[in-house]
Amino acid sequence: MARKTSSCARREKSSPNLHKRKSESHRPPGTRGDLWICLLLLITVFVIYGQVVHFDFVNYDDPDYVTANAHVQAGLSWSGTAWALGSSLTGNWLPLTWLSHMLDCELFGLDAGWHHFTNVVIHGLSTVLWFGFLSSVTGARWKSALVAFLFALHPLHVESVAWVAERKDVLSGLFWVLTFWAYVRYTTSSARGWYVLTLTLFCSGLMAKPMLVTLPIVMLLLDRWPLCRGIRILEKLPFFVVSIAASVVTYLVHQQAGATVASDLIPPMIRFENSLVSYVVYVLKMLWPTSLAVFYPYPYPWKSLFVPSVIAGVTLAGVTVLAVRAFSRSPYLAVGWFWYLVTLLPVIGLLQVGAQARADRYTYIPIIGLTIAIVWGIAQALEHWPRTRIALSATICFACVLLTWLQVQYWRNSISLFHHAVDVTTENYLARYNLASALEERGDRSGAVEQLRETVRVRPNYAIAHSELGQLLAQQGRQEEGARELRIAVSLKPDNAVAHFRLGSLLAALGRNDEAIAQLAQGMQLEPESADGHFNLGIALAQGDRLQDAVQQFSATIRLRPDDWEAHFNLGITLARLGRIDESIVHLSEAVRIKPNSTEAHQALADVMSLKRSSVKN
Repeated sequence: MARKTSSCARREKSSPNLHKRKSESHRPPGTRGDLWICLLLLITVFVIYGQVVHFDFVNYDDPDYVTANAHVQAGLSWSGTAWALGSSLTGNWLPLTWLSHMLDCELFGLDAGWHHFTNVVIHGLSTVLWFGFLSSVTGARWKSALVAFLFALHPLHVESVAWVAERKDVLSGLFWVLTFWAYVRYTTSSARGWYVLTLTLFCSGLMAKPMLVTLPIVMLLLDRWPLCRGIRILEKLPFFVVSIAASVVTYLVHQQAGATVASDLIPPMIRFENSLVSYVVYVLKMLWPTSLAVFYPYPYPWKSLFVPSVIAGVTLAGVTVLAVRAFSRSPYLAVGWFWYLVTLLPVIGLLQVGAQARADRYTYIPIIGLTIAIVWGIAQALEHWPRTRIALSATICFACVLLTWLQVQYWRNSISLFHHAVDVTTENYLARYNLASALEERGDRSGAVEQLRETVRVRPNYAIAHSELGQLLAQQGRQEEGARELRIAVSLKPDNAVAHFRLGSLLAALGRNDEAIAQLAQGMQLEPESADGHFNLGIALAQGDRLQDAVQQFSATIRLRPDDWEAHFNLGITLARLGRIDESIVHLSEAVRIKPNSTEAHQALADVMSLKRSSVKN
């Protein structure tokens, strides 16, 4: 019986030029043609994504990463570095990502355009590196160029590039391809230095985003094709050890930050069904990238996806079997398909982090595998029709350029981003909530109320939306409606201190002091260091003639916020009502000093001074 040979061995027999291609395959791009391709790729990236330099930050995650993060805004420093190394903010350990944001703030302050442009530069650099890597290991220049082009300008990647908060995506993606570069150098030289560099770059990528935990498995795939060196598990053991450690750290950080709460809320079977469906949806979105949104909600109440998940599972299993069976003649199909399956696994939703059903940004690395499989597959299928192959490639590239240009524009600001999300999805409660926040910031309170009403209709148990709606209604003079929404908010989420404070302040304004004091006191138990909480509780206590208690609350406000002129003013008035005139004068004088244009403070000080003079005469 004839002994079976490996796919690589068979290709060596069938292709007399294979040895030459393999000897060239591990050299970095250096020919004039390669350099022109790299230049054109960079120009295309900067032309299409260059519009982001005029874009704003958005109100979704950007505050956590930059605009409301005092550590990041302080720029680079030793204390900032220590914070970055120990921070679990946003539910991830991302020290390199934090440092990159700090560097941007150090250089550009809060100029959003430059923060966006940094993402574009990193993405452009990754693009040319992917071209160089694929071209060097396969010897297929134009197929590699097409894969790199689709990586650069696929609409699914707009979210990763045009969103400042997704710096972690583009930065970890850069370290991913750099790790592959170093690994290929190691495989051709067996030099220990290249191995150490490969491991170092891998660890650095994990410090940008833990998405790289599956990279060692992809290295094993590369060993089979295109490197054709056989699977070598032992040399990957340090990489697997680091991956396991990073996975454990990530899970613990998620738990500490409360990022895994969604896993407790969403039933395990729903998450499993959604994961199967998402694998197929991502492929469909890659092939037909329309109706893309920043947030895709789970259907609520939780609806079983049993039938779609069965169809998706059968489809995935079928494609997997076909890819494996085709390995001997088309190894790139299996490598590309398993690349996609494996790299998407950490974010497919089995362990739910966040409330999204899926996210475009999760495809940043996974669809490279699919792209390789499709590009190489089409090239093989149309091997005898070169003009058709060129025309099809040109059509795909043109479509990506057009769709990506349009998709980028939705990221101009929060209003355009979430308007689009509302338009292309159904019952998108989070998009409506963030749109309401953006409209309120612009001064459109009526528009914000409309969006918040839709938010609570779609998601009745969304406590924070009820709280915001109640606050806005109260500001519009619809206090009873506002109080009703705020009561719903505190009943849904009793540990929401802000909702208690808002309800207490509104009840105080309505003259319901006892209820107001009860709500404000509850808020203070939840957030004892809230200066606003102390202040509003002091107002309610003073209105209820509990003057000594009010003095304590106003004093606490001043302790936390020494330059709060209103706190000094109210404390001065309260002390005057208690007959403590000298103390009253001290605080009213301080209120005048802090806000010298306040006629109210000047008048109160004059009245108390007059009262003191009268008492002295008597």
